[in-house]
Amino acid sequence: MASSSNSTTLPTLAIVTTTLILVLVYAWVLHPSLLSPLARIPNAHWSAPFSRLWILRVRFGHRENRTLLDAHRRLGPVVRVAPGEISVNDSEGVRAVYGGGWEKGDYYGVFDNYGVPCMFSAKSAAEHSARKRLISHVYSKSFVQSEKSPVAGQARKILYARLMPILREEGATLDAYSVFMAATMDFIAAYIFGIKGGTDFLRGKGYRDHFFELYKARNDYGIYDQELPWMTAFCRRVGISLCPAWVDYANKELGEWCQKLCKGMTERKEENAQGEQDKAVVWDALVRGLQTEAATSGVESVLHSTALARPDLSIASELFDHVLAGQETAGLTLTYLSWRLSQSPNLQAELRAELLRLTPNMRFVDGGEKVEGSIPGPKQLDNLPILHAVIMETLRLHAPIPGPQPRQTPDAGGQLGPYFIPGGVRVAAMAYGLHQNEEVFPDPERWNHRRWLPSGASEDDRKKRNRQFWAFSSGGRMCIGSNFAMHEMKLVAAAVYSNYTSHIVDDEGMAQQTDGYTGRPQKERLFLRYEKVAA
Repeated sequence: MASSSNSTTLPTLAIVTTTLILVLVYAWVLHPSLLSPLARIPNAHWSAPFSRLWILRVRFGHRENRTLLDAHRRLGPVVRVAPGEISVNDSEGVRAVYGGGWEKGDYYGVFDNYGVPCMFSAKSAAEHSARKRLISHVYSKSFVQSEKSPVAGQARKILYARLMPILREEGATLDAYSVFMAATMDFIAAYIFGIKGGTDFLRGKGYRDHFFELYKARNDYGIYDQELPWMTAFCRRVGISLCPAWVDYANKELGEWCQKLCKGMTERKEENAQGEQDKAVVWDALVRGLQTEAATSGVESVLHSTALARPDLSIASELFDHVLAGQETAGLTLTYLSWRLSQSPNLQAELRAELLRLTPNMRFVDGGEKVEGSIPGPKQLDNLPILHAVIMETLRLHAPIPGPQPRQTPDAGGQLGPYFIPGGVRVAAMAYGLHQNEEVFPDPERWNHRRWLPSGASEDDRKKRNRQFWAFSSGGRMCIGSNFAMHEMKLVAAAVYSNYTSHIVDDEGMAQQTDGYTGRPQKERLFLRYEKVAA
């Protein structure tokens, strides 16, 4: 009897085991490699159809951007990097994904602040659009450059009362990286909170050094939450931290810093605002927008559960993202711009000649303890071809955010060139790859500002380059602060090179960390000597 039972059990077990193996082989091997719609797409690595291990190893090893660029050069503009992940590297693919409104996924949860989404981290297009409507008008080019905008007054204060006194000491040698990161923090904080409610990093070197150390300490550890969110969350629940303790301390102090700025705004009285410099443009727009949304839409609002329920945290989350992103991206660009210009005295002379044609120009008058100067009209700045070209080429070759910007295909899927991509697939483009396209940017690793000059290429070539340019992303979710950033960088560069020449003292470690989400200098420093130009 026992023998008969065993003989029946063994074949049954064998059938179940065989069936399970066949199901697993189909699900993990045959379907992803042969039957999935993604099977037609070239694989960046032989294991891409079966496992994420290869691309995770590349990402954690800080080799993603260059590895994917190499794959695109070998295999074309669309490559598969994992069972459910695609990389795209041409303007047509970018238009389909980012112009087509494909939404964000869990990757962006790491950008939630205080446990509350901001516009950048909002996953659904509906929530993003609702948040964007609150503030997009004050970041538009027409407003930034209008007479209603306080940018000119704030720029005059930051440039002539803070930045120029730092540079005016004859033969001064400075860490340009630190100085420009400070200047851009003061610019964006002034636009958000007003001069009085913002920062003074330029004159507060001790605190800014501390701030930058905090920012540096936490900057490279978001990858755990981005790439392994479930495992990371589980480890936290059981008391295992995948990140060093100092990361949590740094995040906490930075978060409290922004909340302090916000608290200062809520405690301010209207009568304390003095003139155009103290207009808190973004703060006022955001607060008024949320109040209007609560009054008109109430519980029906898309923002009810995430923003209207805790407006204080929602405001802090939004502005924390603006102030950090606005400071770092523009600061990095100005650092690399000054590095490139310092390598070419002749180009500095060409740029200065162009700048001095402004009316009024930005030569300052040194009155001893006081430095005074003019701010030219924004349209004049936009009409300077060399100034525009040097900034565009710096943004191309030294994109401050070179890494991938993932999106997710809609449930119904979508078309990407000749390929149909099913729903739920992660698709990403990256500025690093798009800006290294040899067909659009010949000799792409060479910094050559002339490619952006009207005389530097045919009209068709310029159109191709503008389509391929992706320093601010593209589509409905592109960088909301791009107009402000371009205007700010032109003002800073024009002020500096109208009055000074710059010369390299020590540029060791200026090679860019192009394989991260952001692209900082390896040693995060650049020592330049500034010499005043004779009148």
